[in-house]
Parts: sequence; structure tokens; C-alpha cells
Amino acid sequence: MKHGVAFRKFSRTSSHRNLMLRNLVTSLFEHEQIRTTLPKAKDAARLAEKVSTVNHTAYISSNLREQIITLGKKGTESAYSRAQAYVLKPTVLPKLFETFAKRYATRPGGYTRIHRIDNRAGDNAPMALLELVDNPRDFKFEMTARAVGRDLLTDRLRWNSPRGVLNQGVNAPDSITREVKLGSHDKGELRPATRRNLQKILKYRGSSVLREIGKKASVWIETLLATPIQQKRRDIAADAKNKAKGASSHLVKFGGIGSRAGSAVPGDTRSALHLAQGALARPRRPLRSISVLPSPTPYDAKSLHPQ
Repeated sequence: MKHGVAFRKFSRTSSHRNLMLRNLVTSLFEHEQIRTTLPKAKDAARLAEKVSTVNHTAYISSNLREQIITLGKKGTESAYSRAQAYVLKPTVLPKLFETFAKRYATRPGGYTRIHRIDNRAGDNAPMALLELVDNPRDFKFEMTARAVGRDLLTDRLRWNSPRGVLNQGVNAPDSITREVKLGSHDKGELRPATRRNLQKILKYRGSSVLREIGKKASVWIETLLATPIQQKRRDIAADAKNKAKGASSHLVKFGGIGSRAGSAVPGDTRSALHLAQGALARPRRPLRSISVLPSPTPYDAKSLHPQ
């Protein structure tokens, strides 16, 4: 029977494991964004959100059963004592009872977010980015702003040329203000998934961040419009350099906007497998002409037993 099995063991003793998780939660409150393995991130997020009865010491297990950020929102002396018994660094407590209490005053819960990132070099362990929502370096806020900029640019390019869009510009704040008021099934400039993510990140932030996300979206639109121009200039310079050296053009590594494995350089016609291999792939060989061979003589009694 699986009773009372709440947390992962992490191949550590109970004291080592509990101290490690408390250290992760303290670092999360201190930096608001940490990078760790995925299993540790899941358990640390659970402890930061809600400390259950399976906990570290007898005092914590019997008294600290509420969300730690909720204790900061209460602001009482009893809540301060219970948070102090859990957090390892006393310098985090003022941040917990002042900054986080104001930031999450209207949010009922869900203070953490986990993002899957690349695997760790060496043991290939899955890594994750654990962060507090609405922090100054919010990863989802940045990615949503880029998705909004890309969708707005895609919608403009349906009716105008890139040069025309660059000259006229895209008024991202006005478009974002209209998109926030639309429903999930309404037709607008953004995709439904992008609009849903935009409404999620603005739900508890209010309208004060509309200008900020509009500015980030506009910057990303300008970056997307400028990338082909820069890439074209680099291609021209690389082609001139390769002609002088007699090298293949698709093996050149462009600085700044270099091609990654699986991404095609403009004008490249290689296969998907060749692109996925990246720099490890062999250079493309020229096609060889195959001469037409005469058909073989059929086997019969005369050919097998010549006279």
C-alpha cells in the first residue's frame, strides 16, 4: 500500500534531503528564478506552494501547513515565526512579507512555474527552470511578448510587403489592448493559444504592463524584420569569401545569427537528416552520371552449356 509516500528520496538520507529542499526554496525566494533538475524543481515548487504534513521537523510538520507566500500575505507575528522556522536565510523574510505580499495580494494561489529546458551535459539529466510568477525576469512574459510580436508581424505580412511593414510600423500596444478583450473563439490578429497566454499573464498584473509587453513585442518585430537583411549581407560576404577559397558555402558559420542543427540557411536545399546532423554532416557530393549498361544475357540451355 502506498501510504504516506509524498516526496522523492533523491538517494539521500531524510535530513540531507529535507535540508536540500529547504535550501532550494530559500534560493527561489532570494533569486525568484533558479535552475535545477526537473524532479528537484517539482518537489521544491510543491514545498514553496504548500508544505504538507510530510515535512522536516516536528515543529514544521505540525504547524506549517499553509503556503509560505500566504504566510507573508497574512503579515502576522505568528506567520512570521512559522516562516522563519522554515526559511534558511533571515534576509529573505523582509522580501517575503513585503515584496511578495504586495505582488500576490490578489492572486489566490499558483505562485510558481516550471519550464522544461535542455538536458544537463554529462549525465543527460532533465533540467528545469523554476521561477516565481510575475517576477522581474518572468520567462513566460518574455516568450509571450515574442509570440505576440511574431503573430502581429505575420498578420501584417499577409497584406503588405516587409519593406512596407518596416516603413509603416506595427502599433503593438493598441493591438494588444484589442486582443485582451476578445474571447477564445473570436477572430483577431493573434492565434488563440497566444491570446490565451496573453490573457493569463495580464490577469493579475493589470493594464499597467500593456505598454511594457507592447514595447517588447515591437522590439521583437524589428528584430525579425532585420534578421533577413543581416543574413543576406552575411551570405553575400560568405559567398565572396568561399569563391576565393573554393569552399562549400553551407559549411560557413555565421557570427551572431549562426545556423543551428535542424535550421536551414536561406537558399539551402539539404535534407532534414543532413540539417539535423549540423556540422558533423559530410559535405554534399556532386551527382555522378550513371551510364546505361547493357541488359544481361538471359540464362538458357545454350548459354549455360556453350558448344
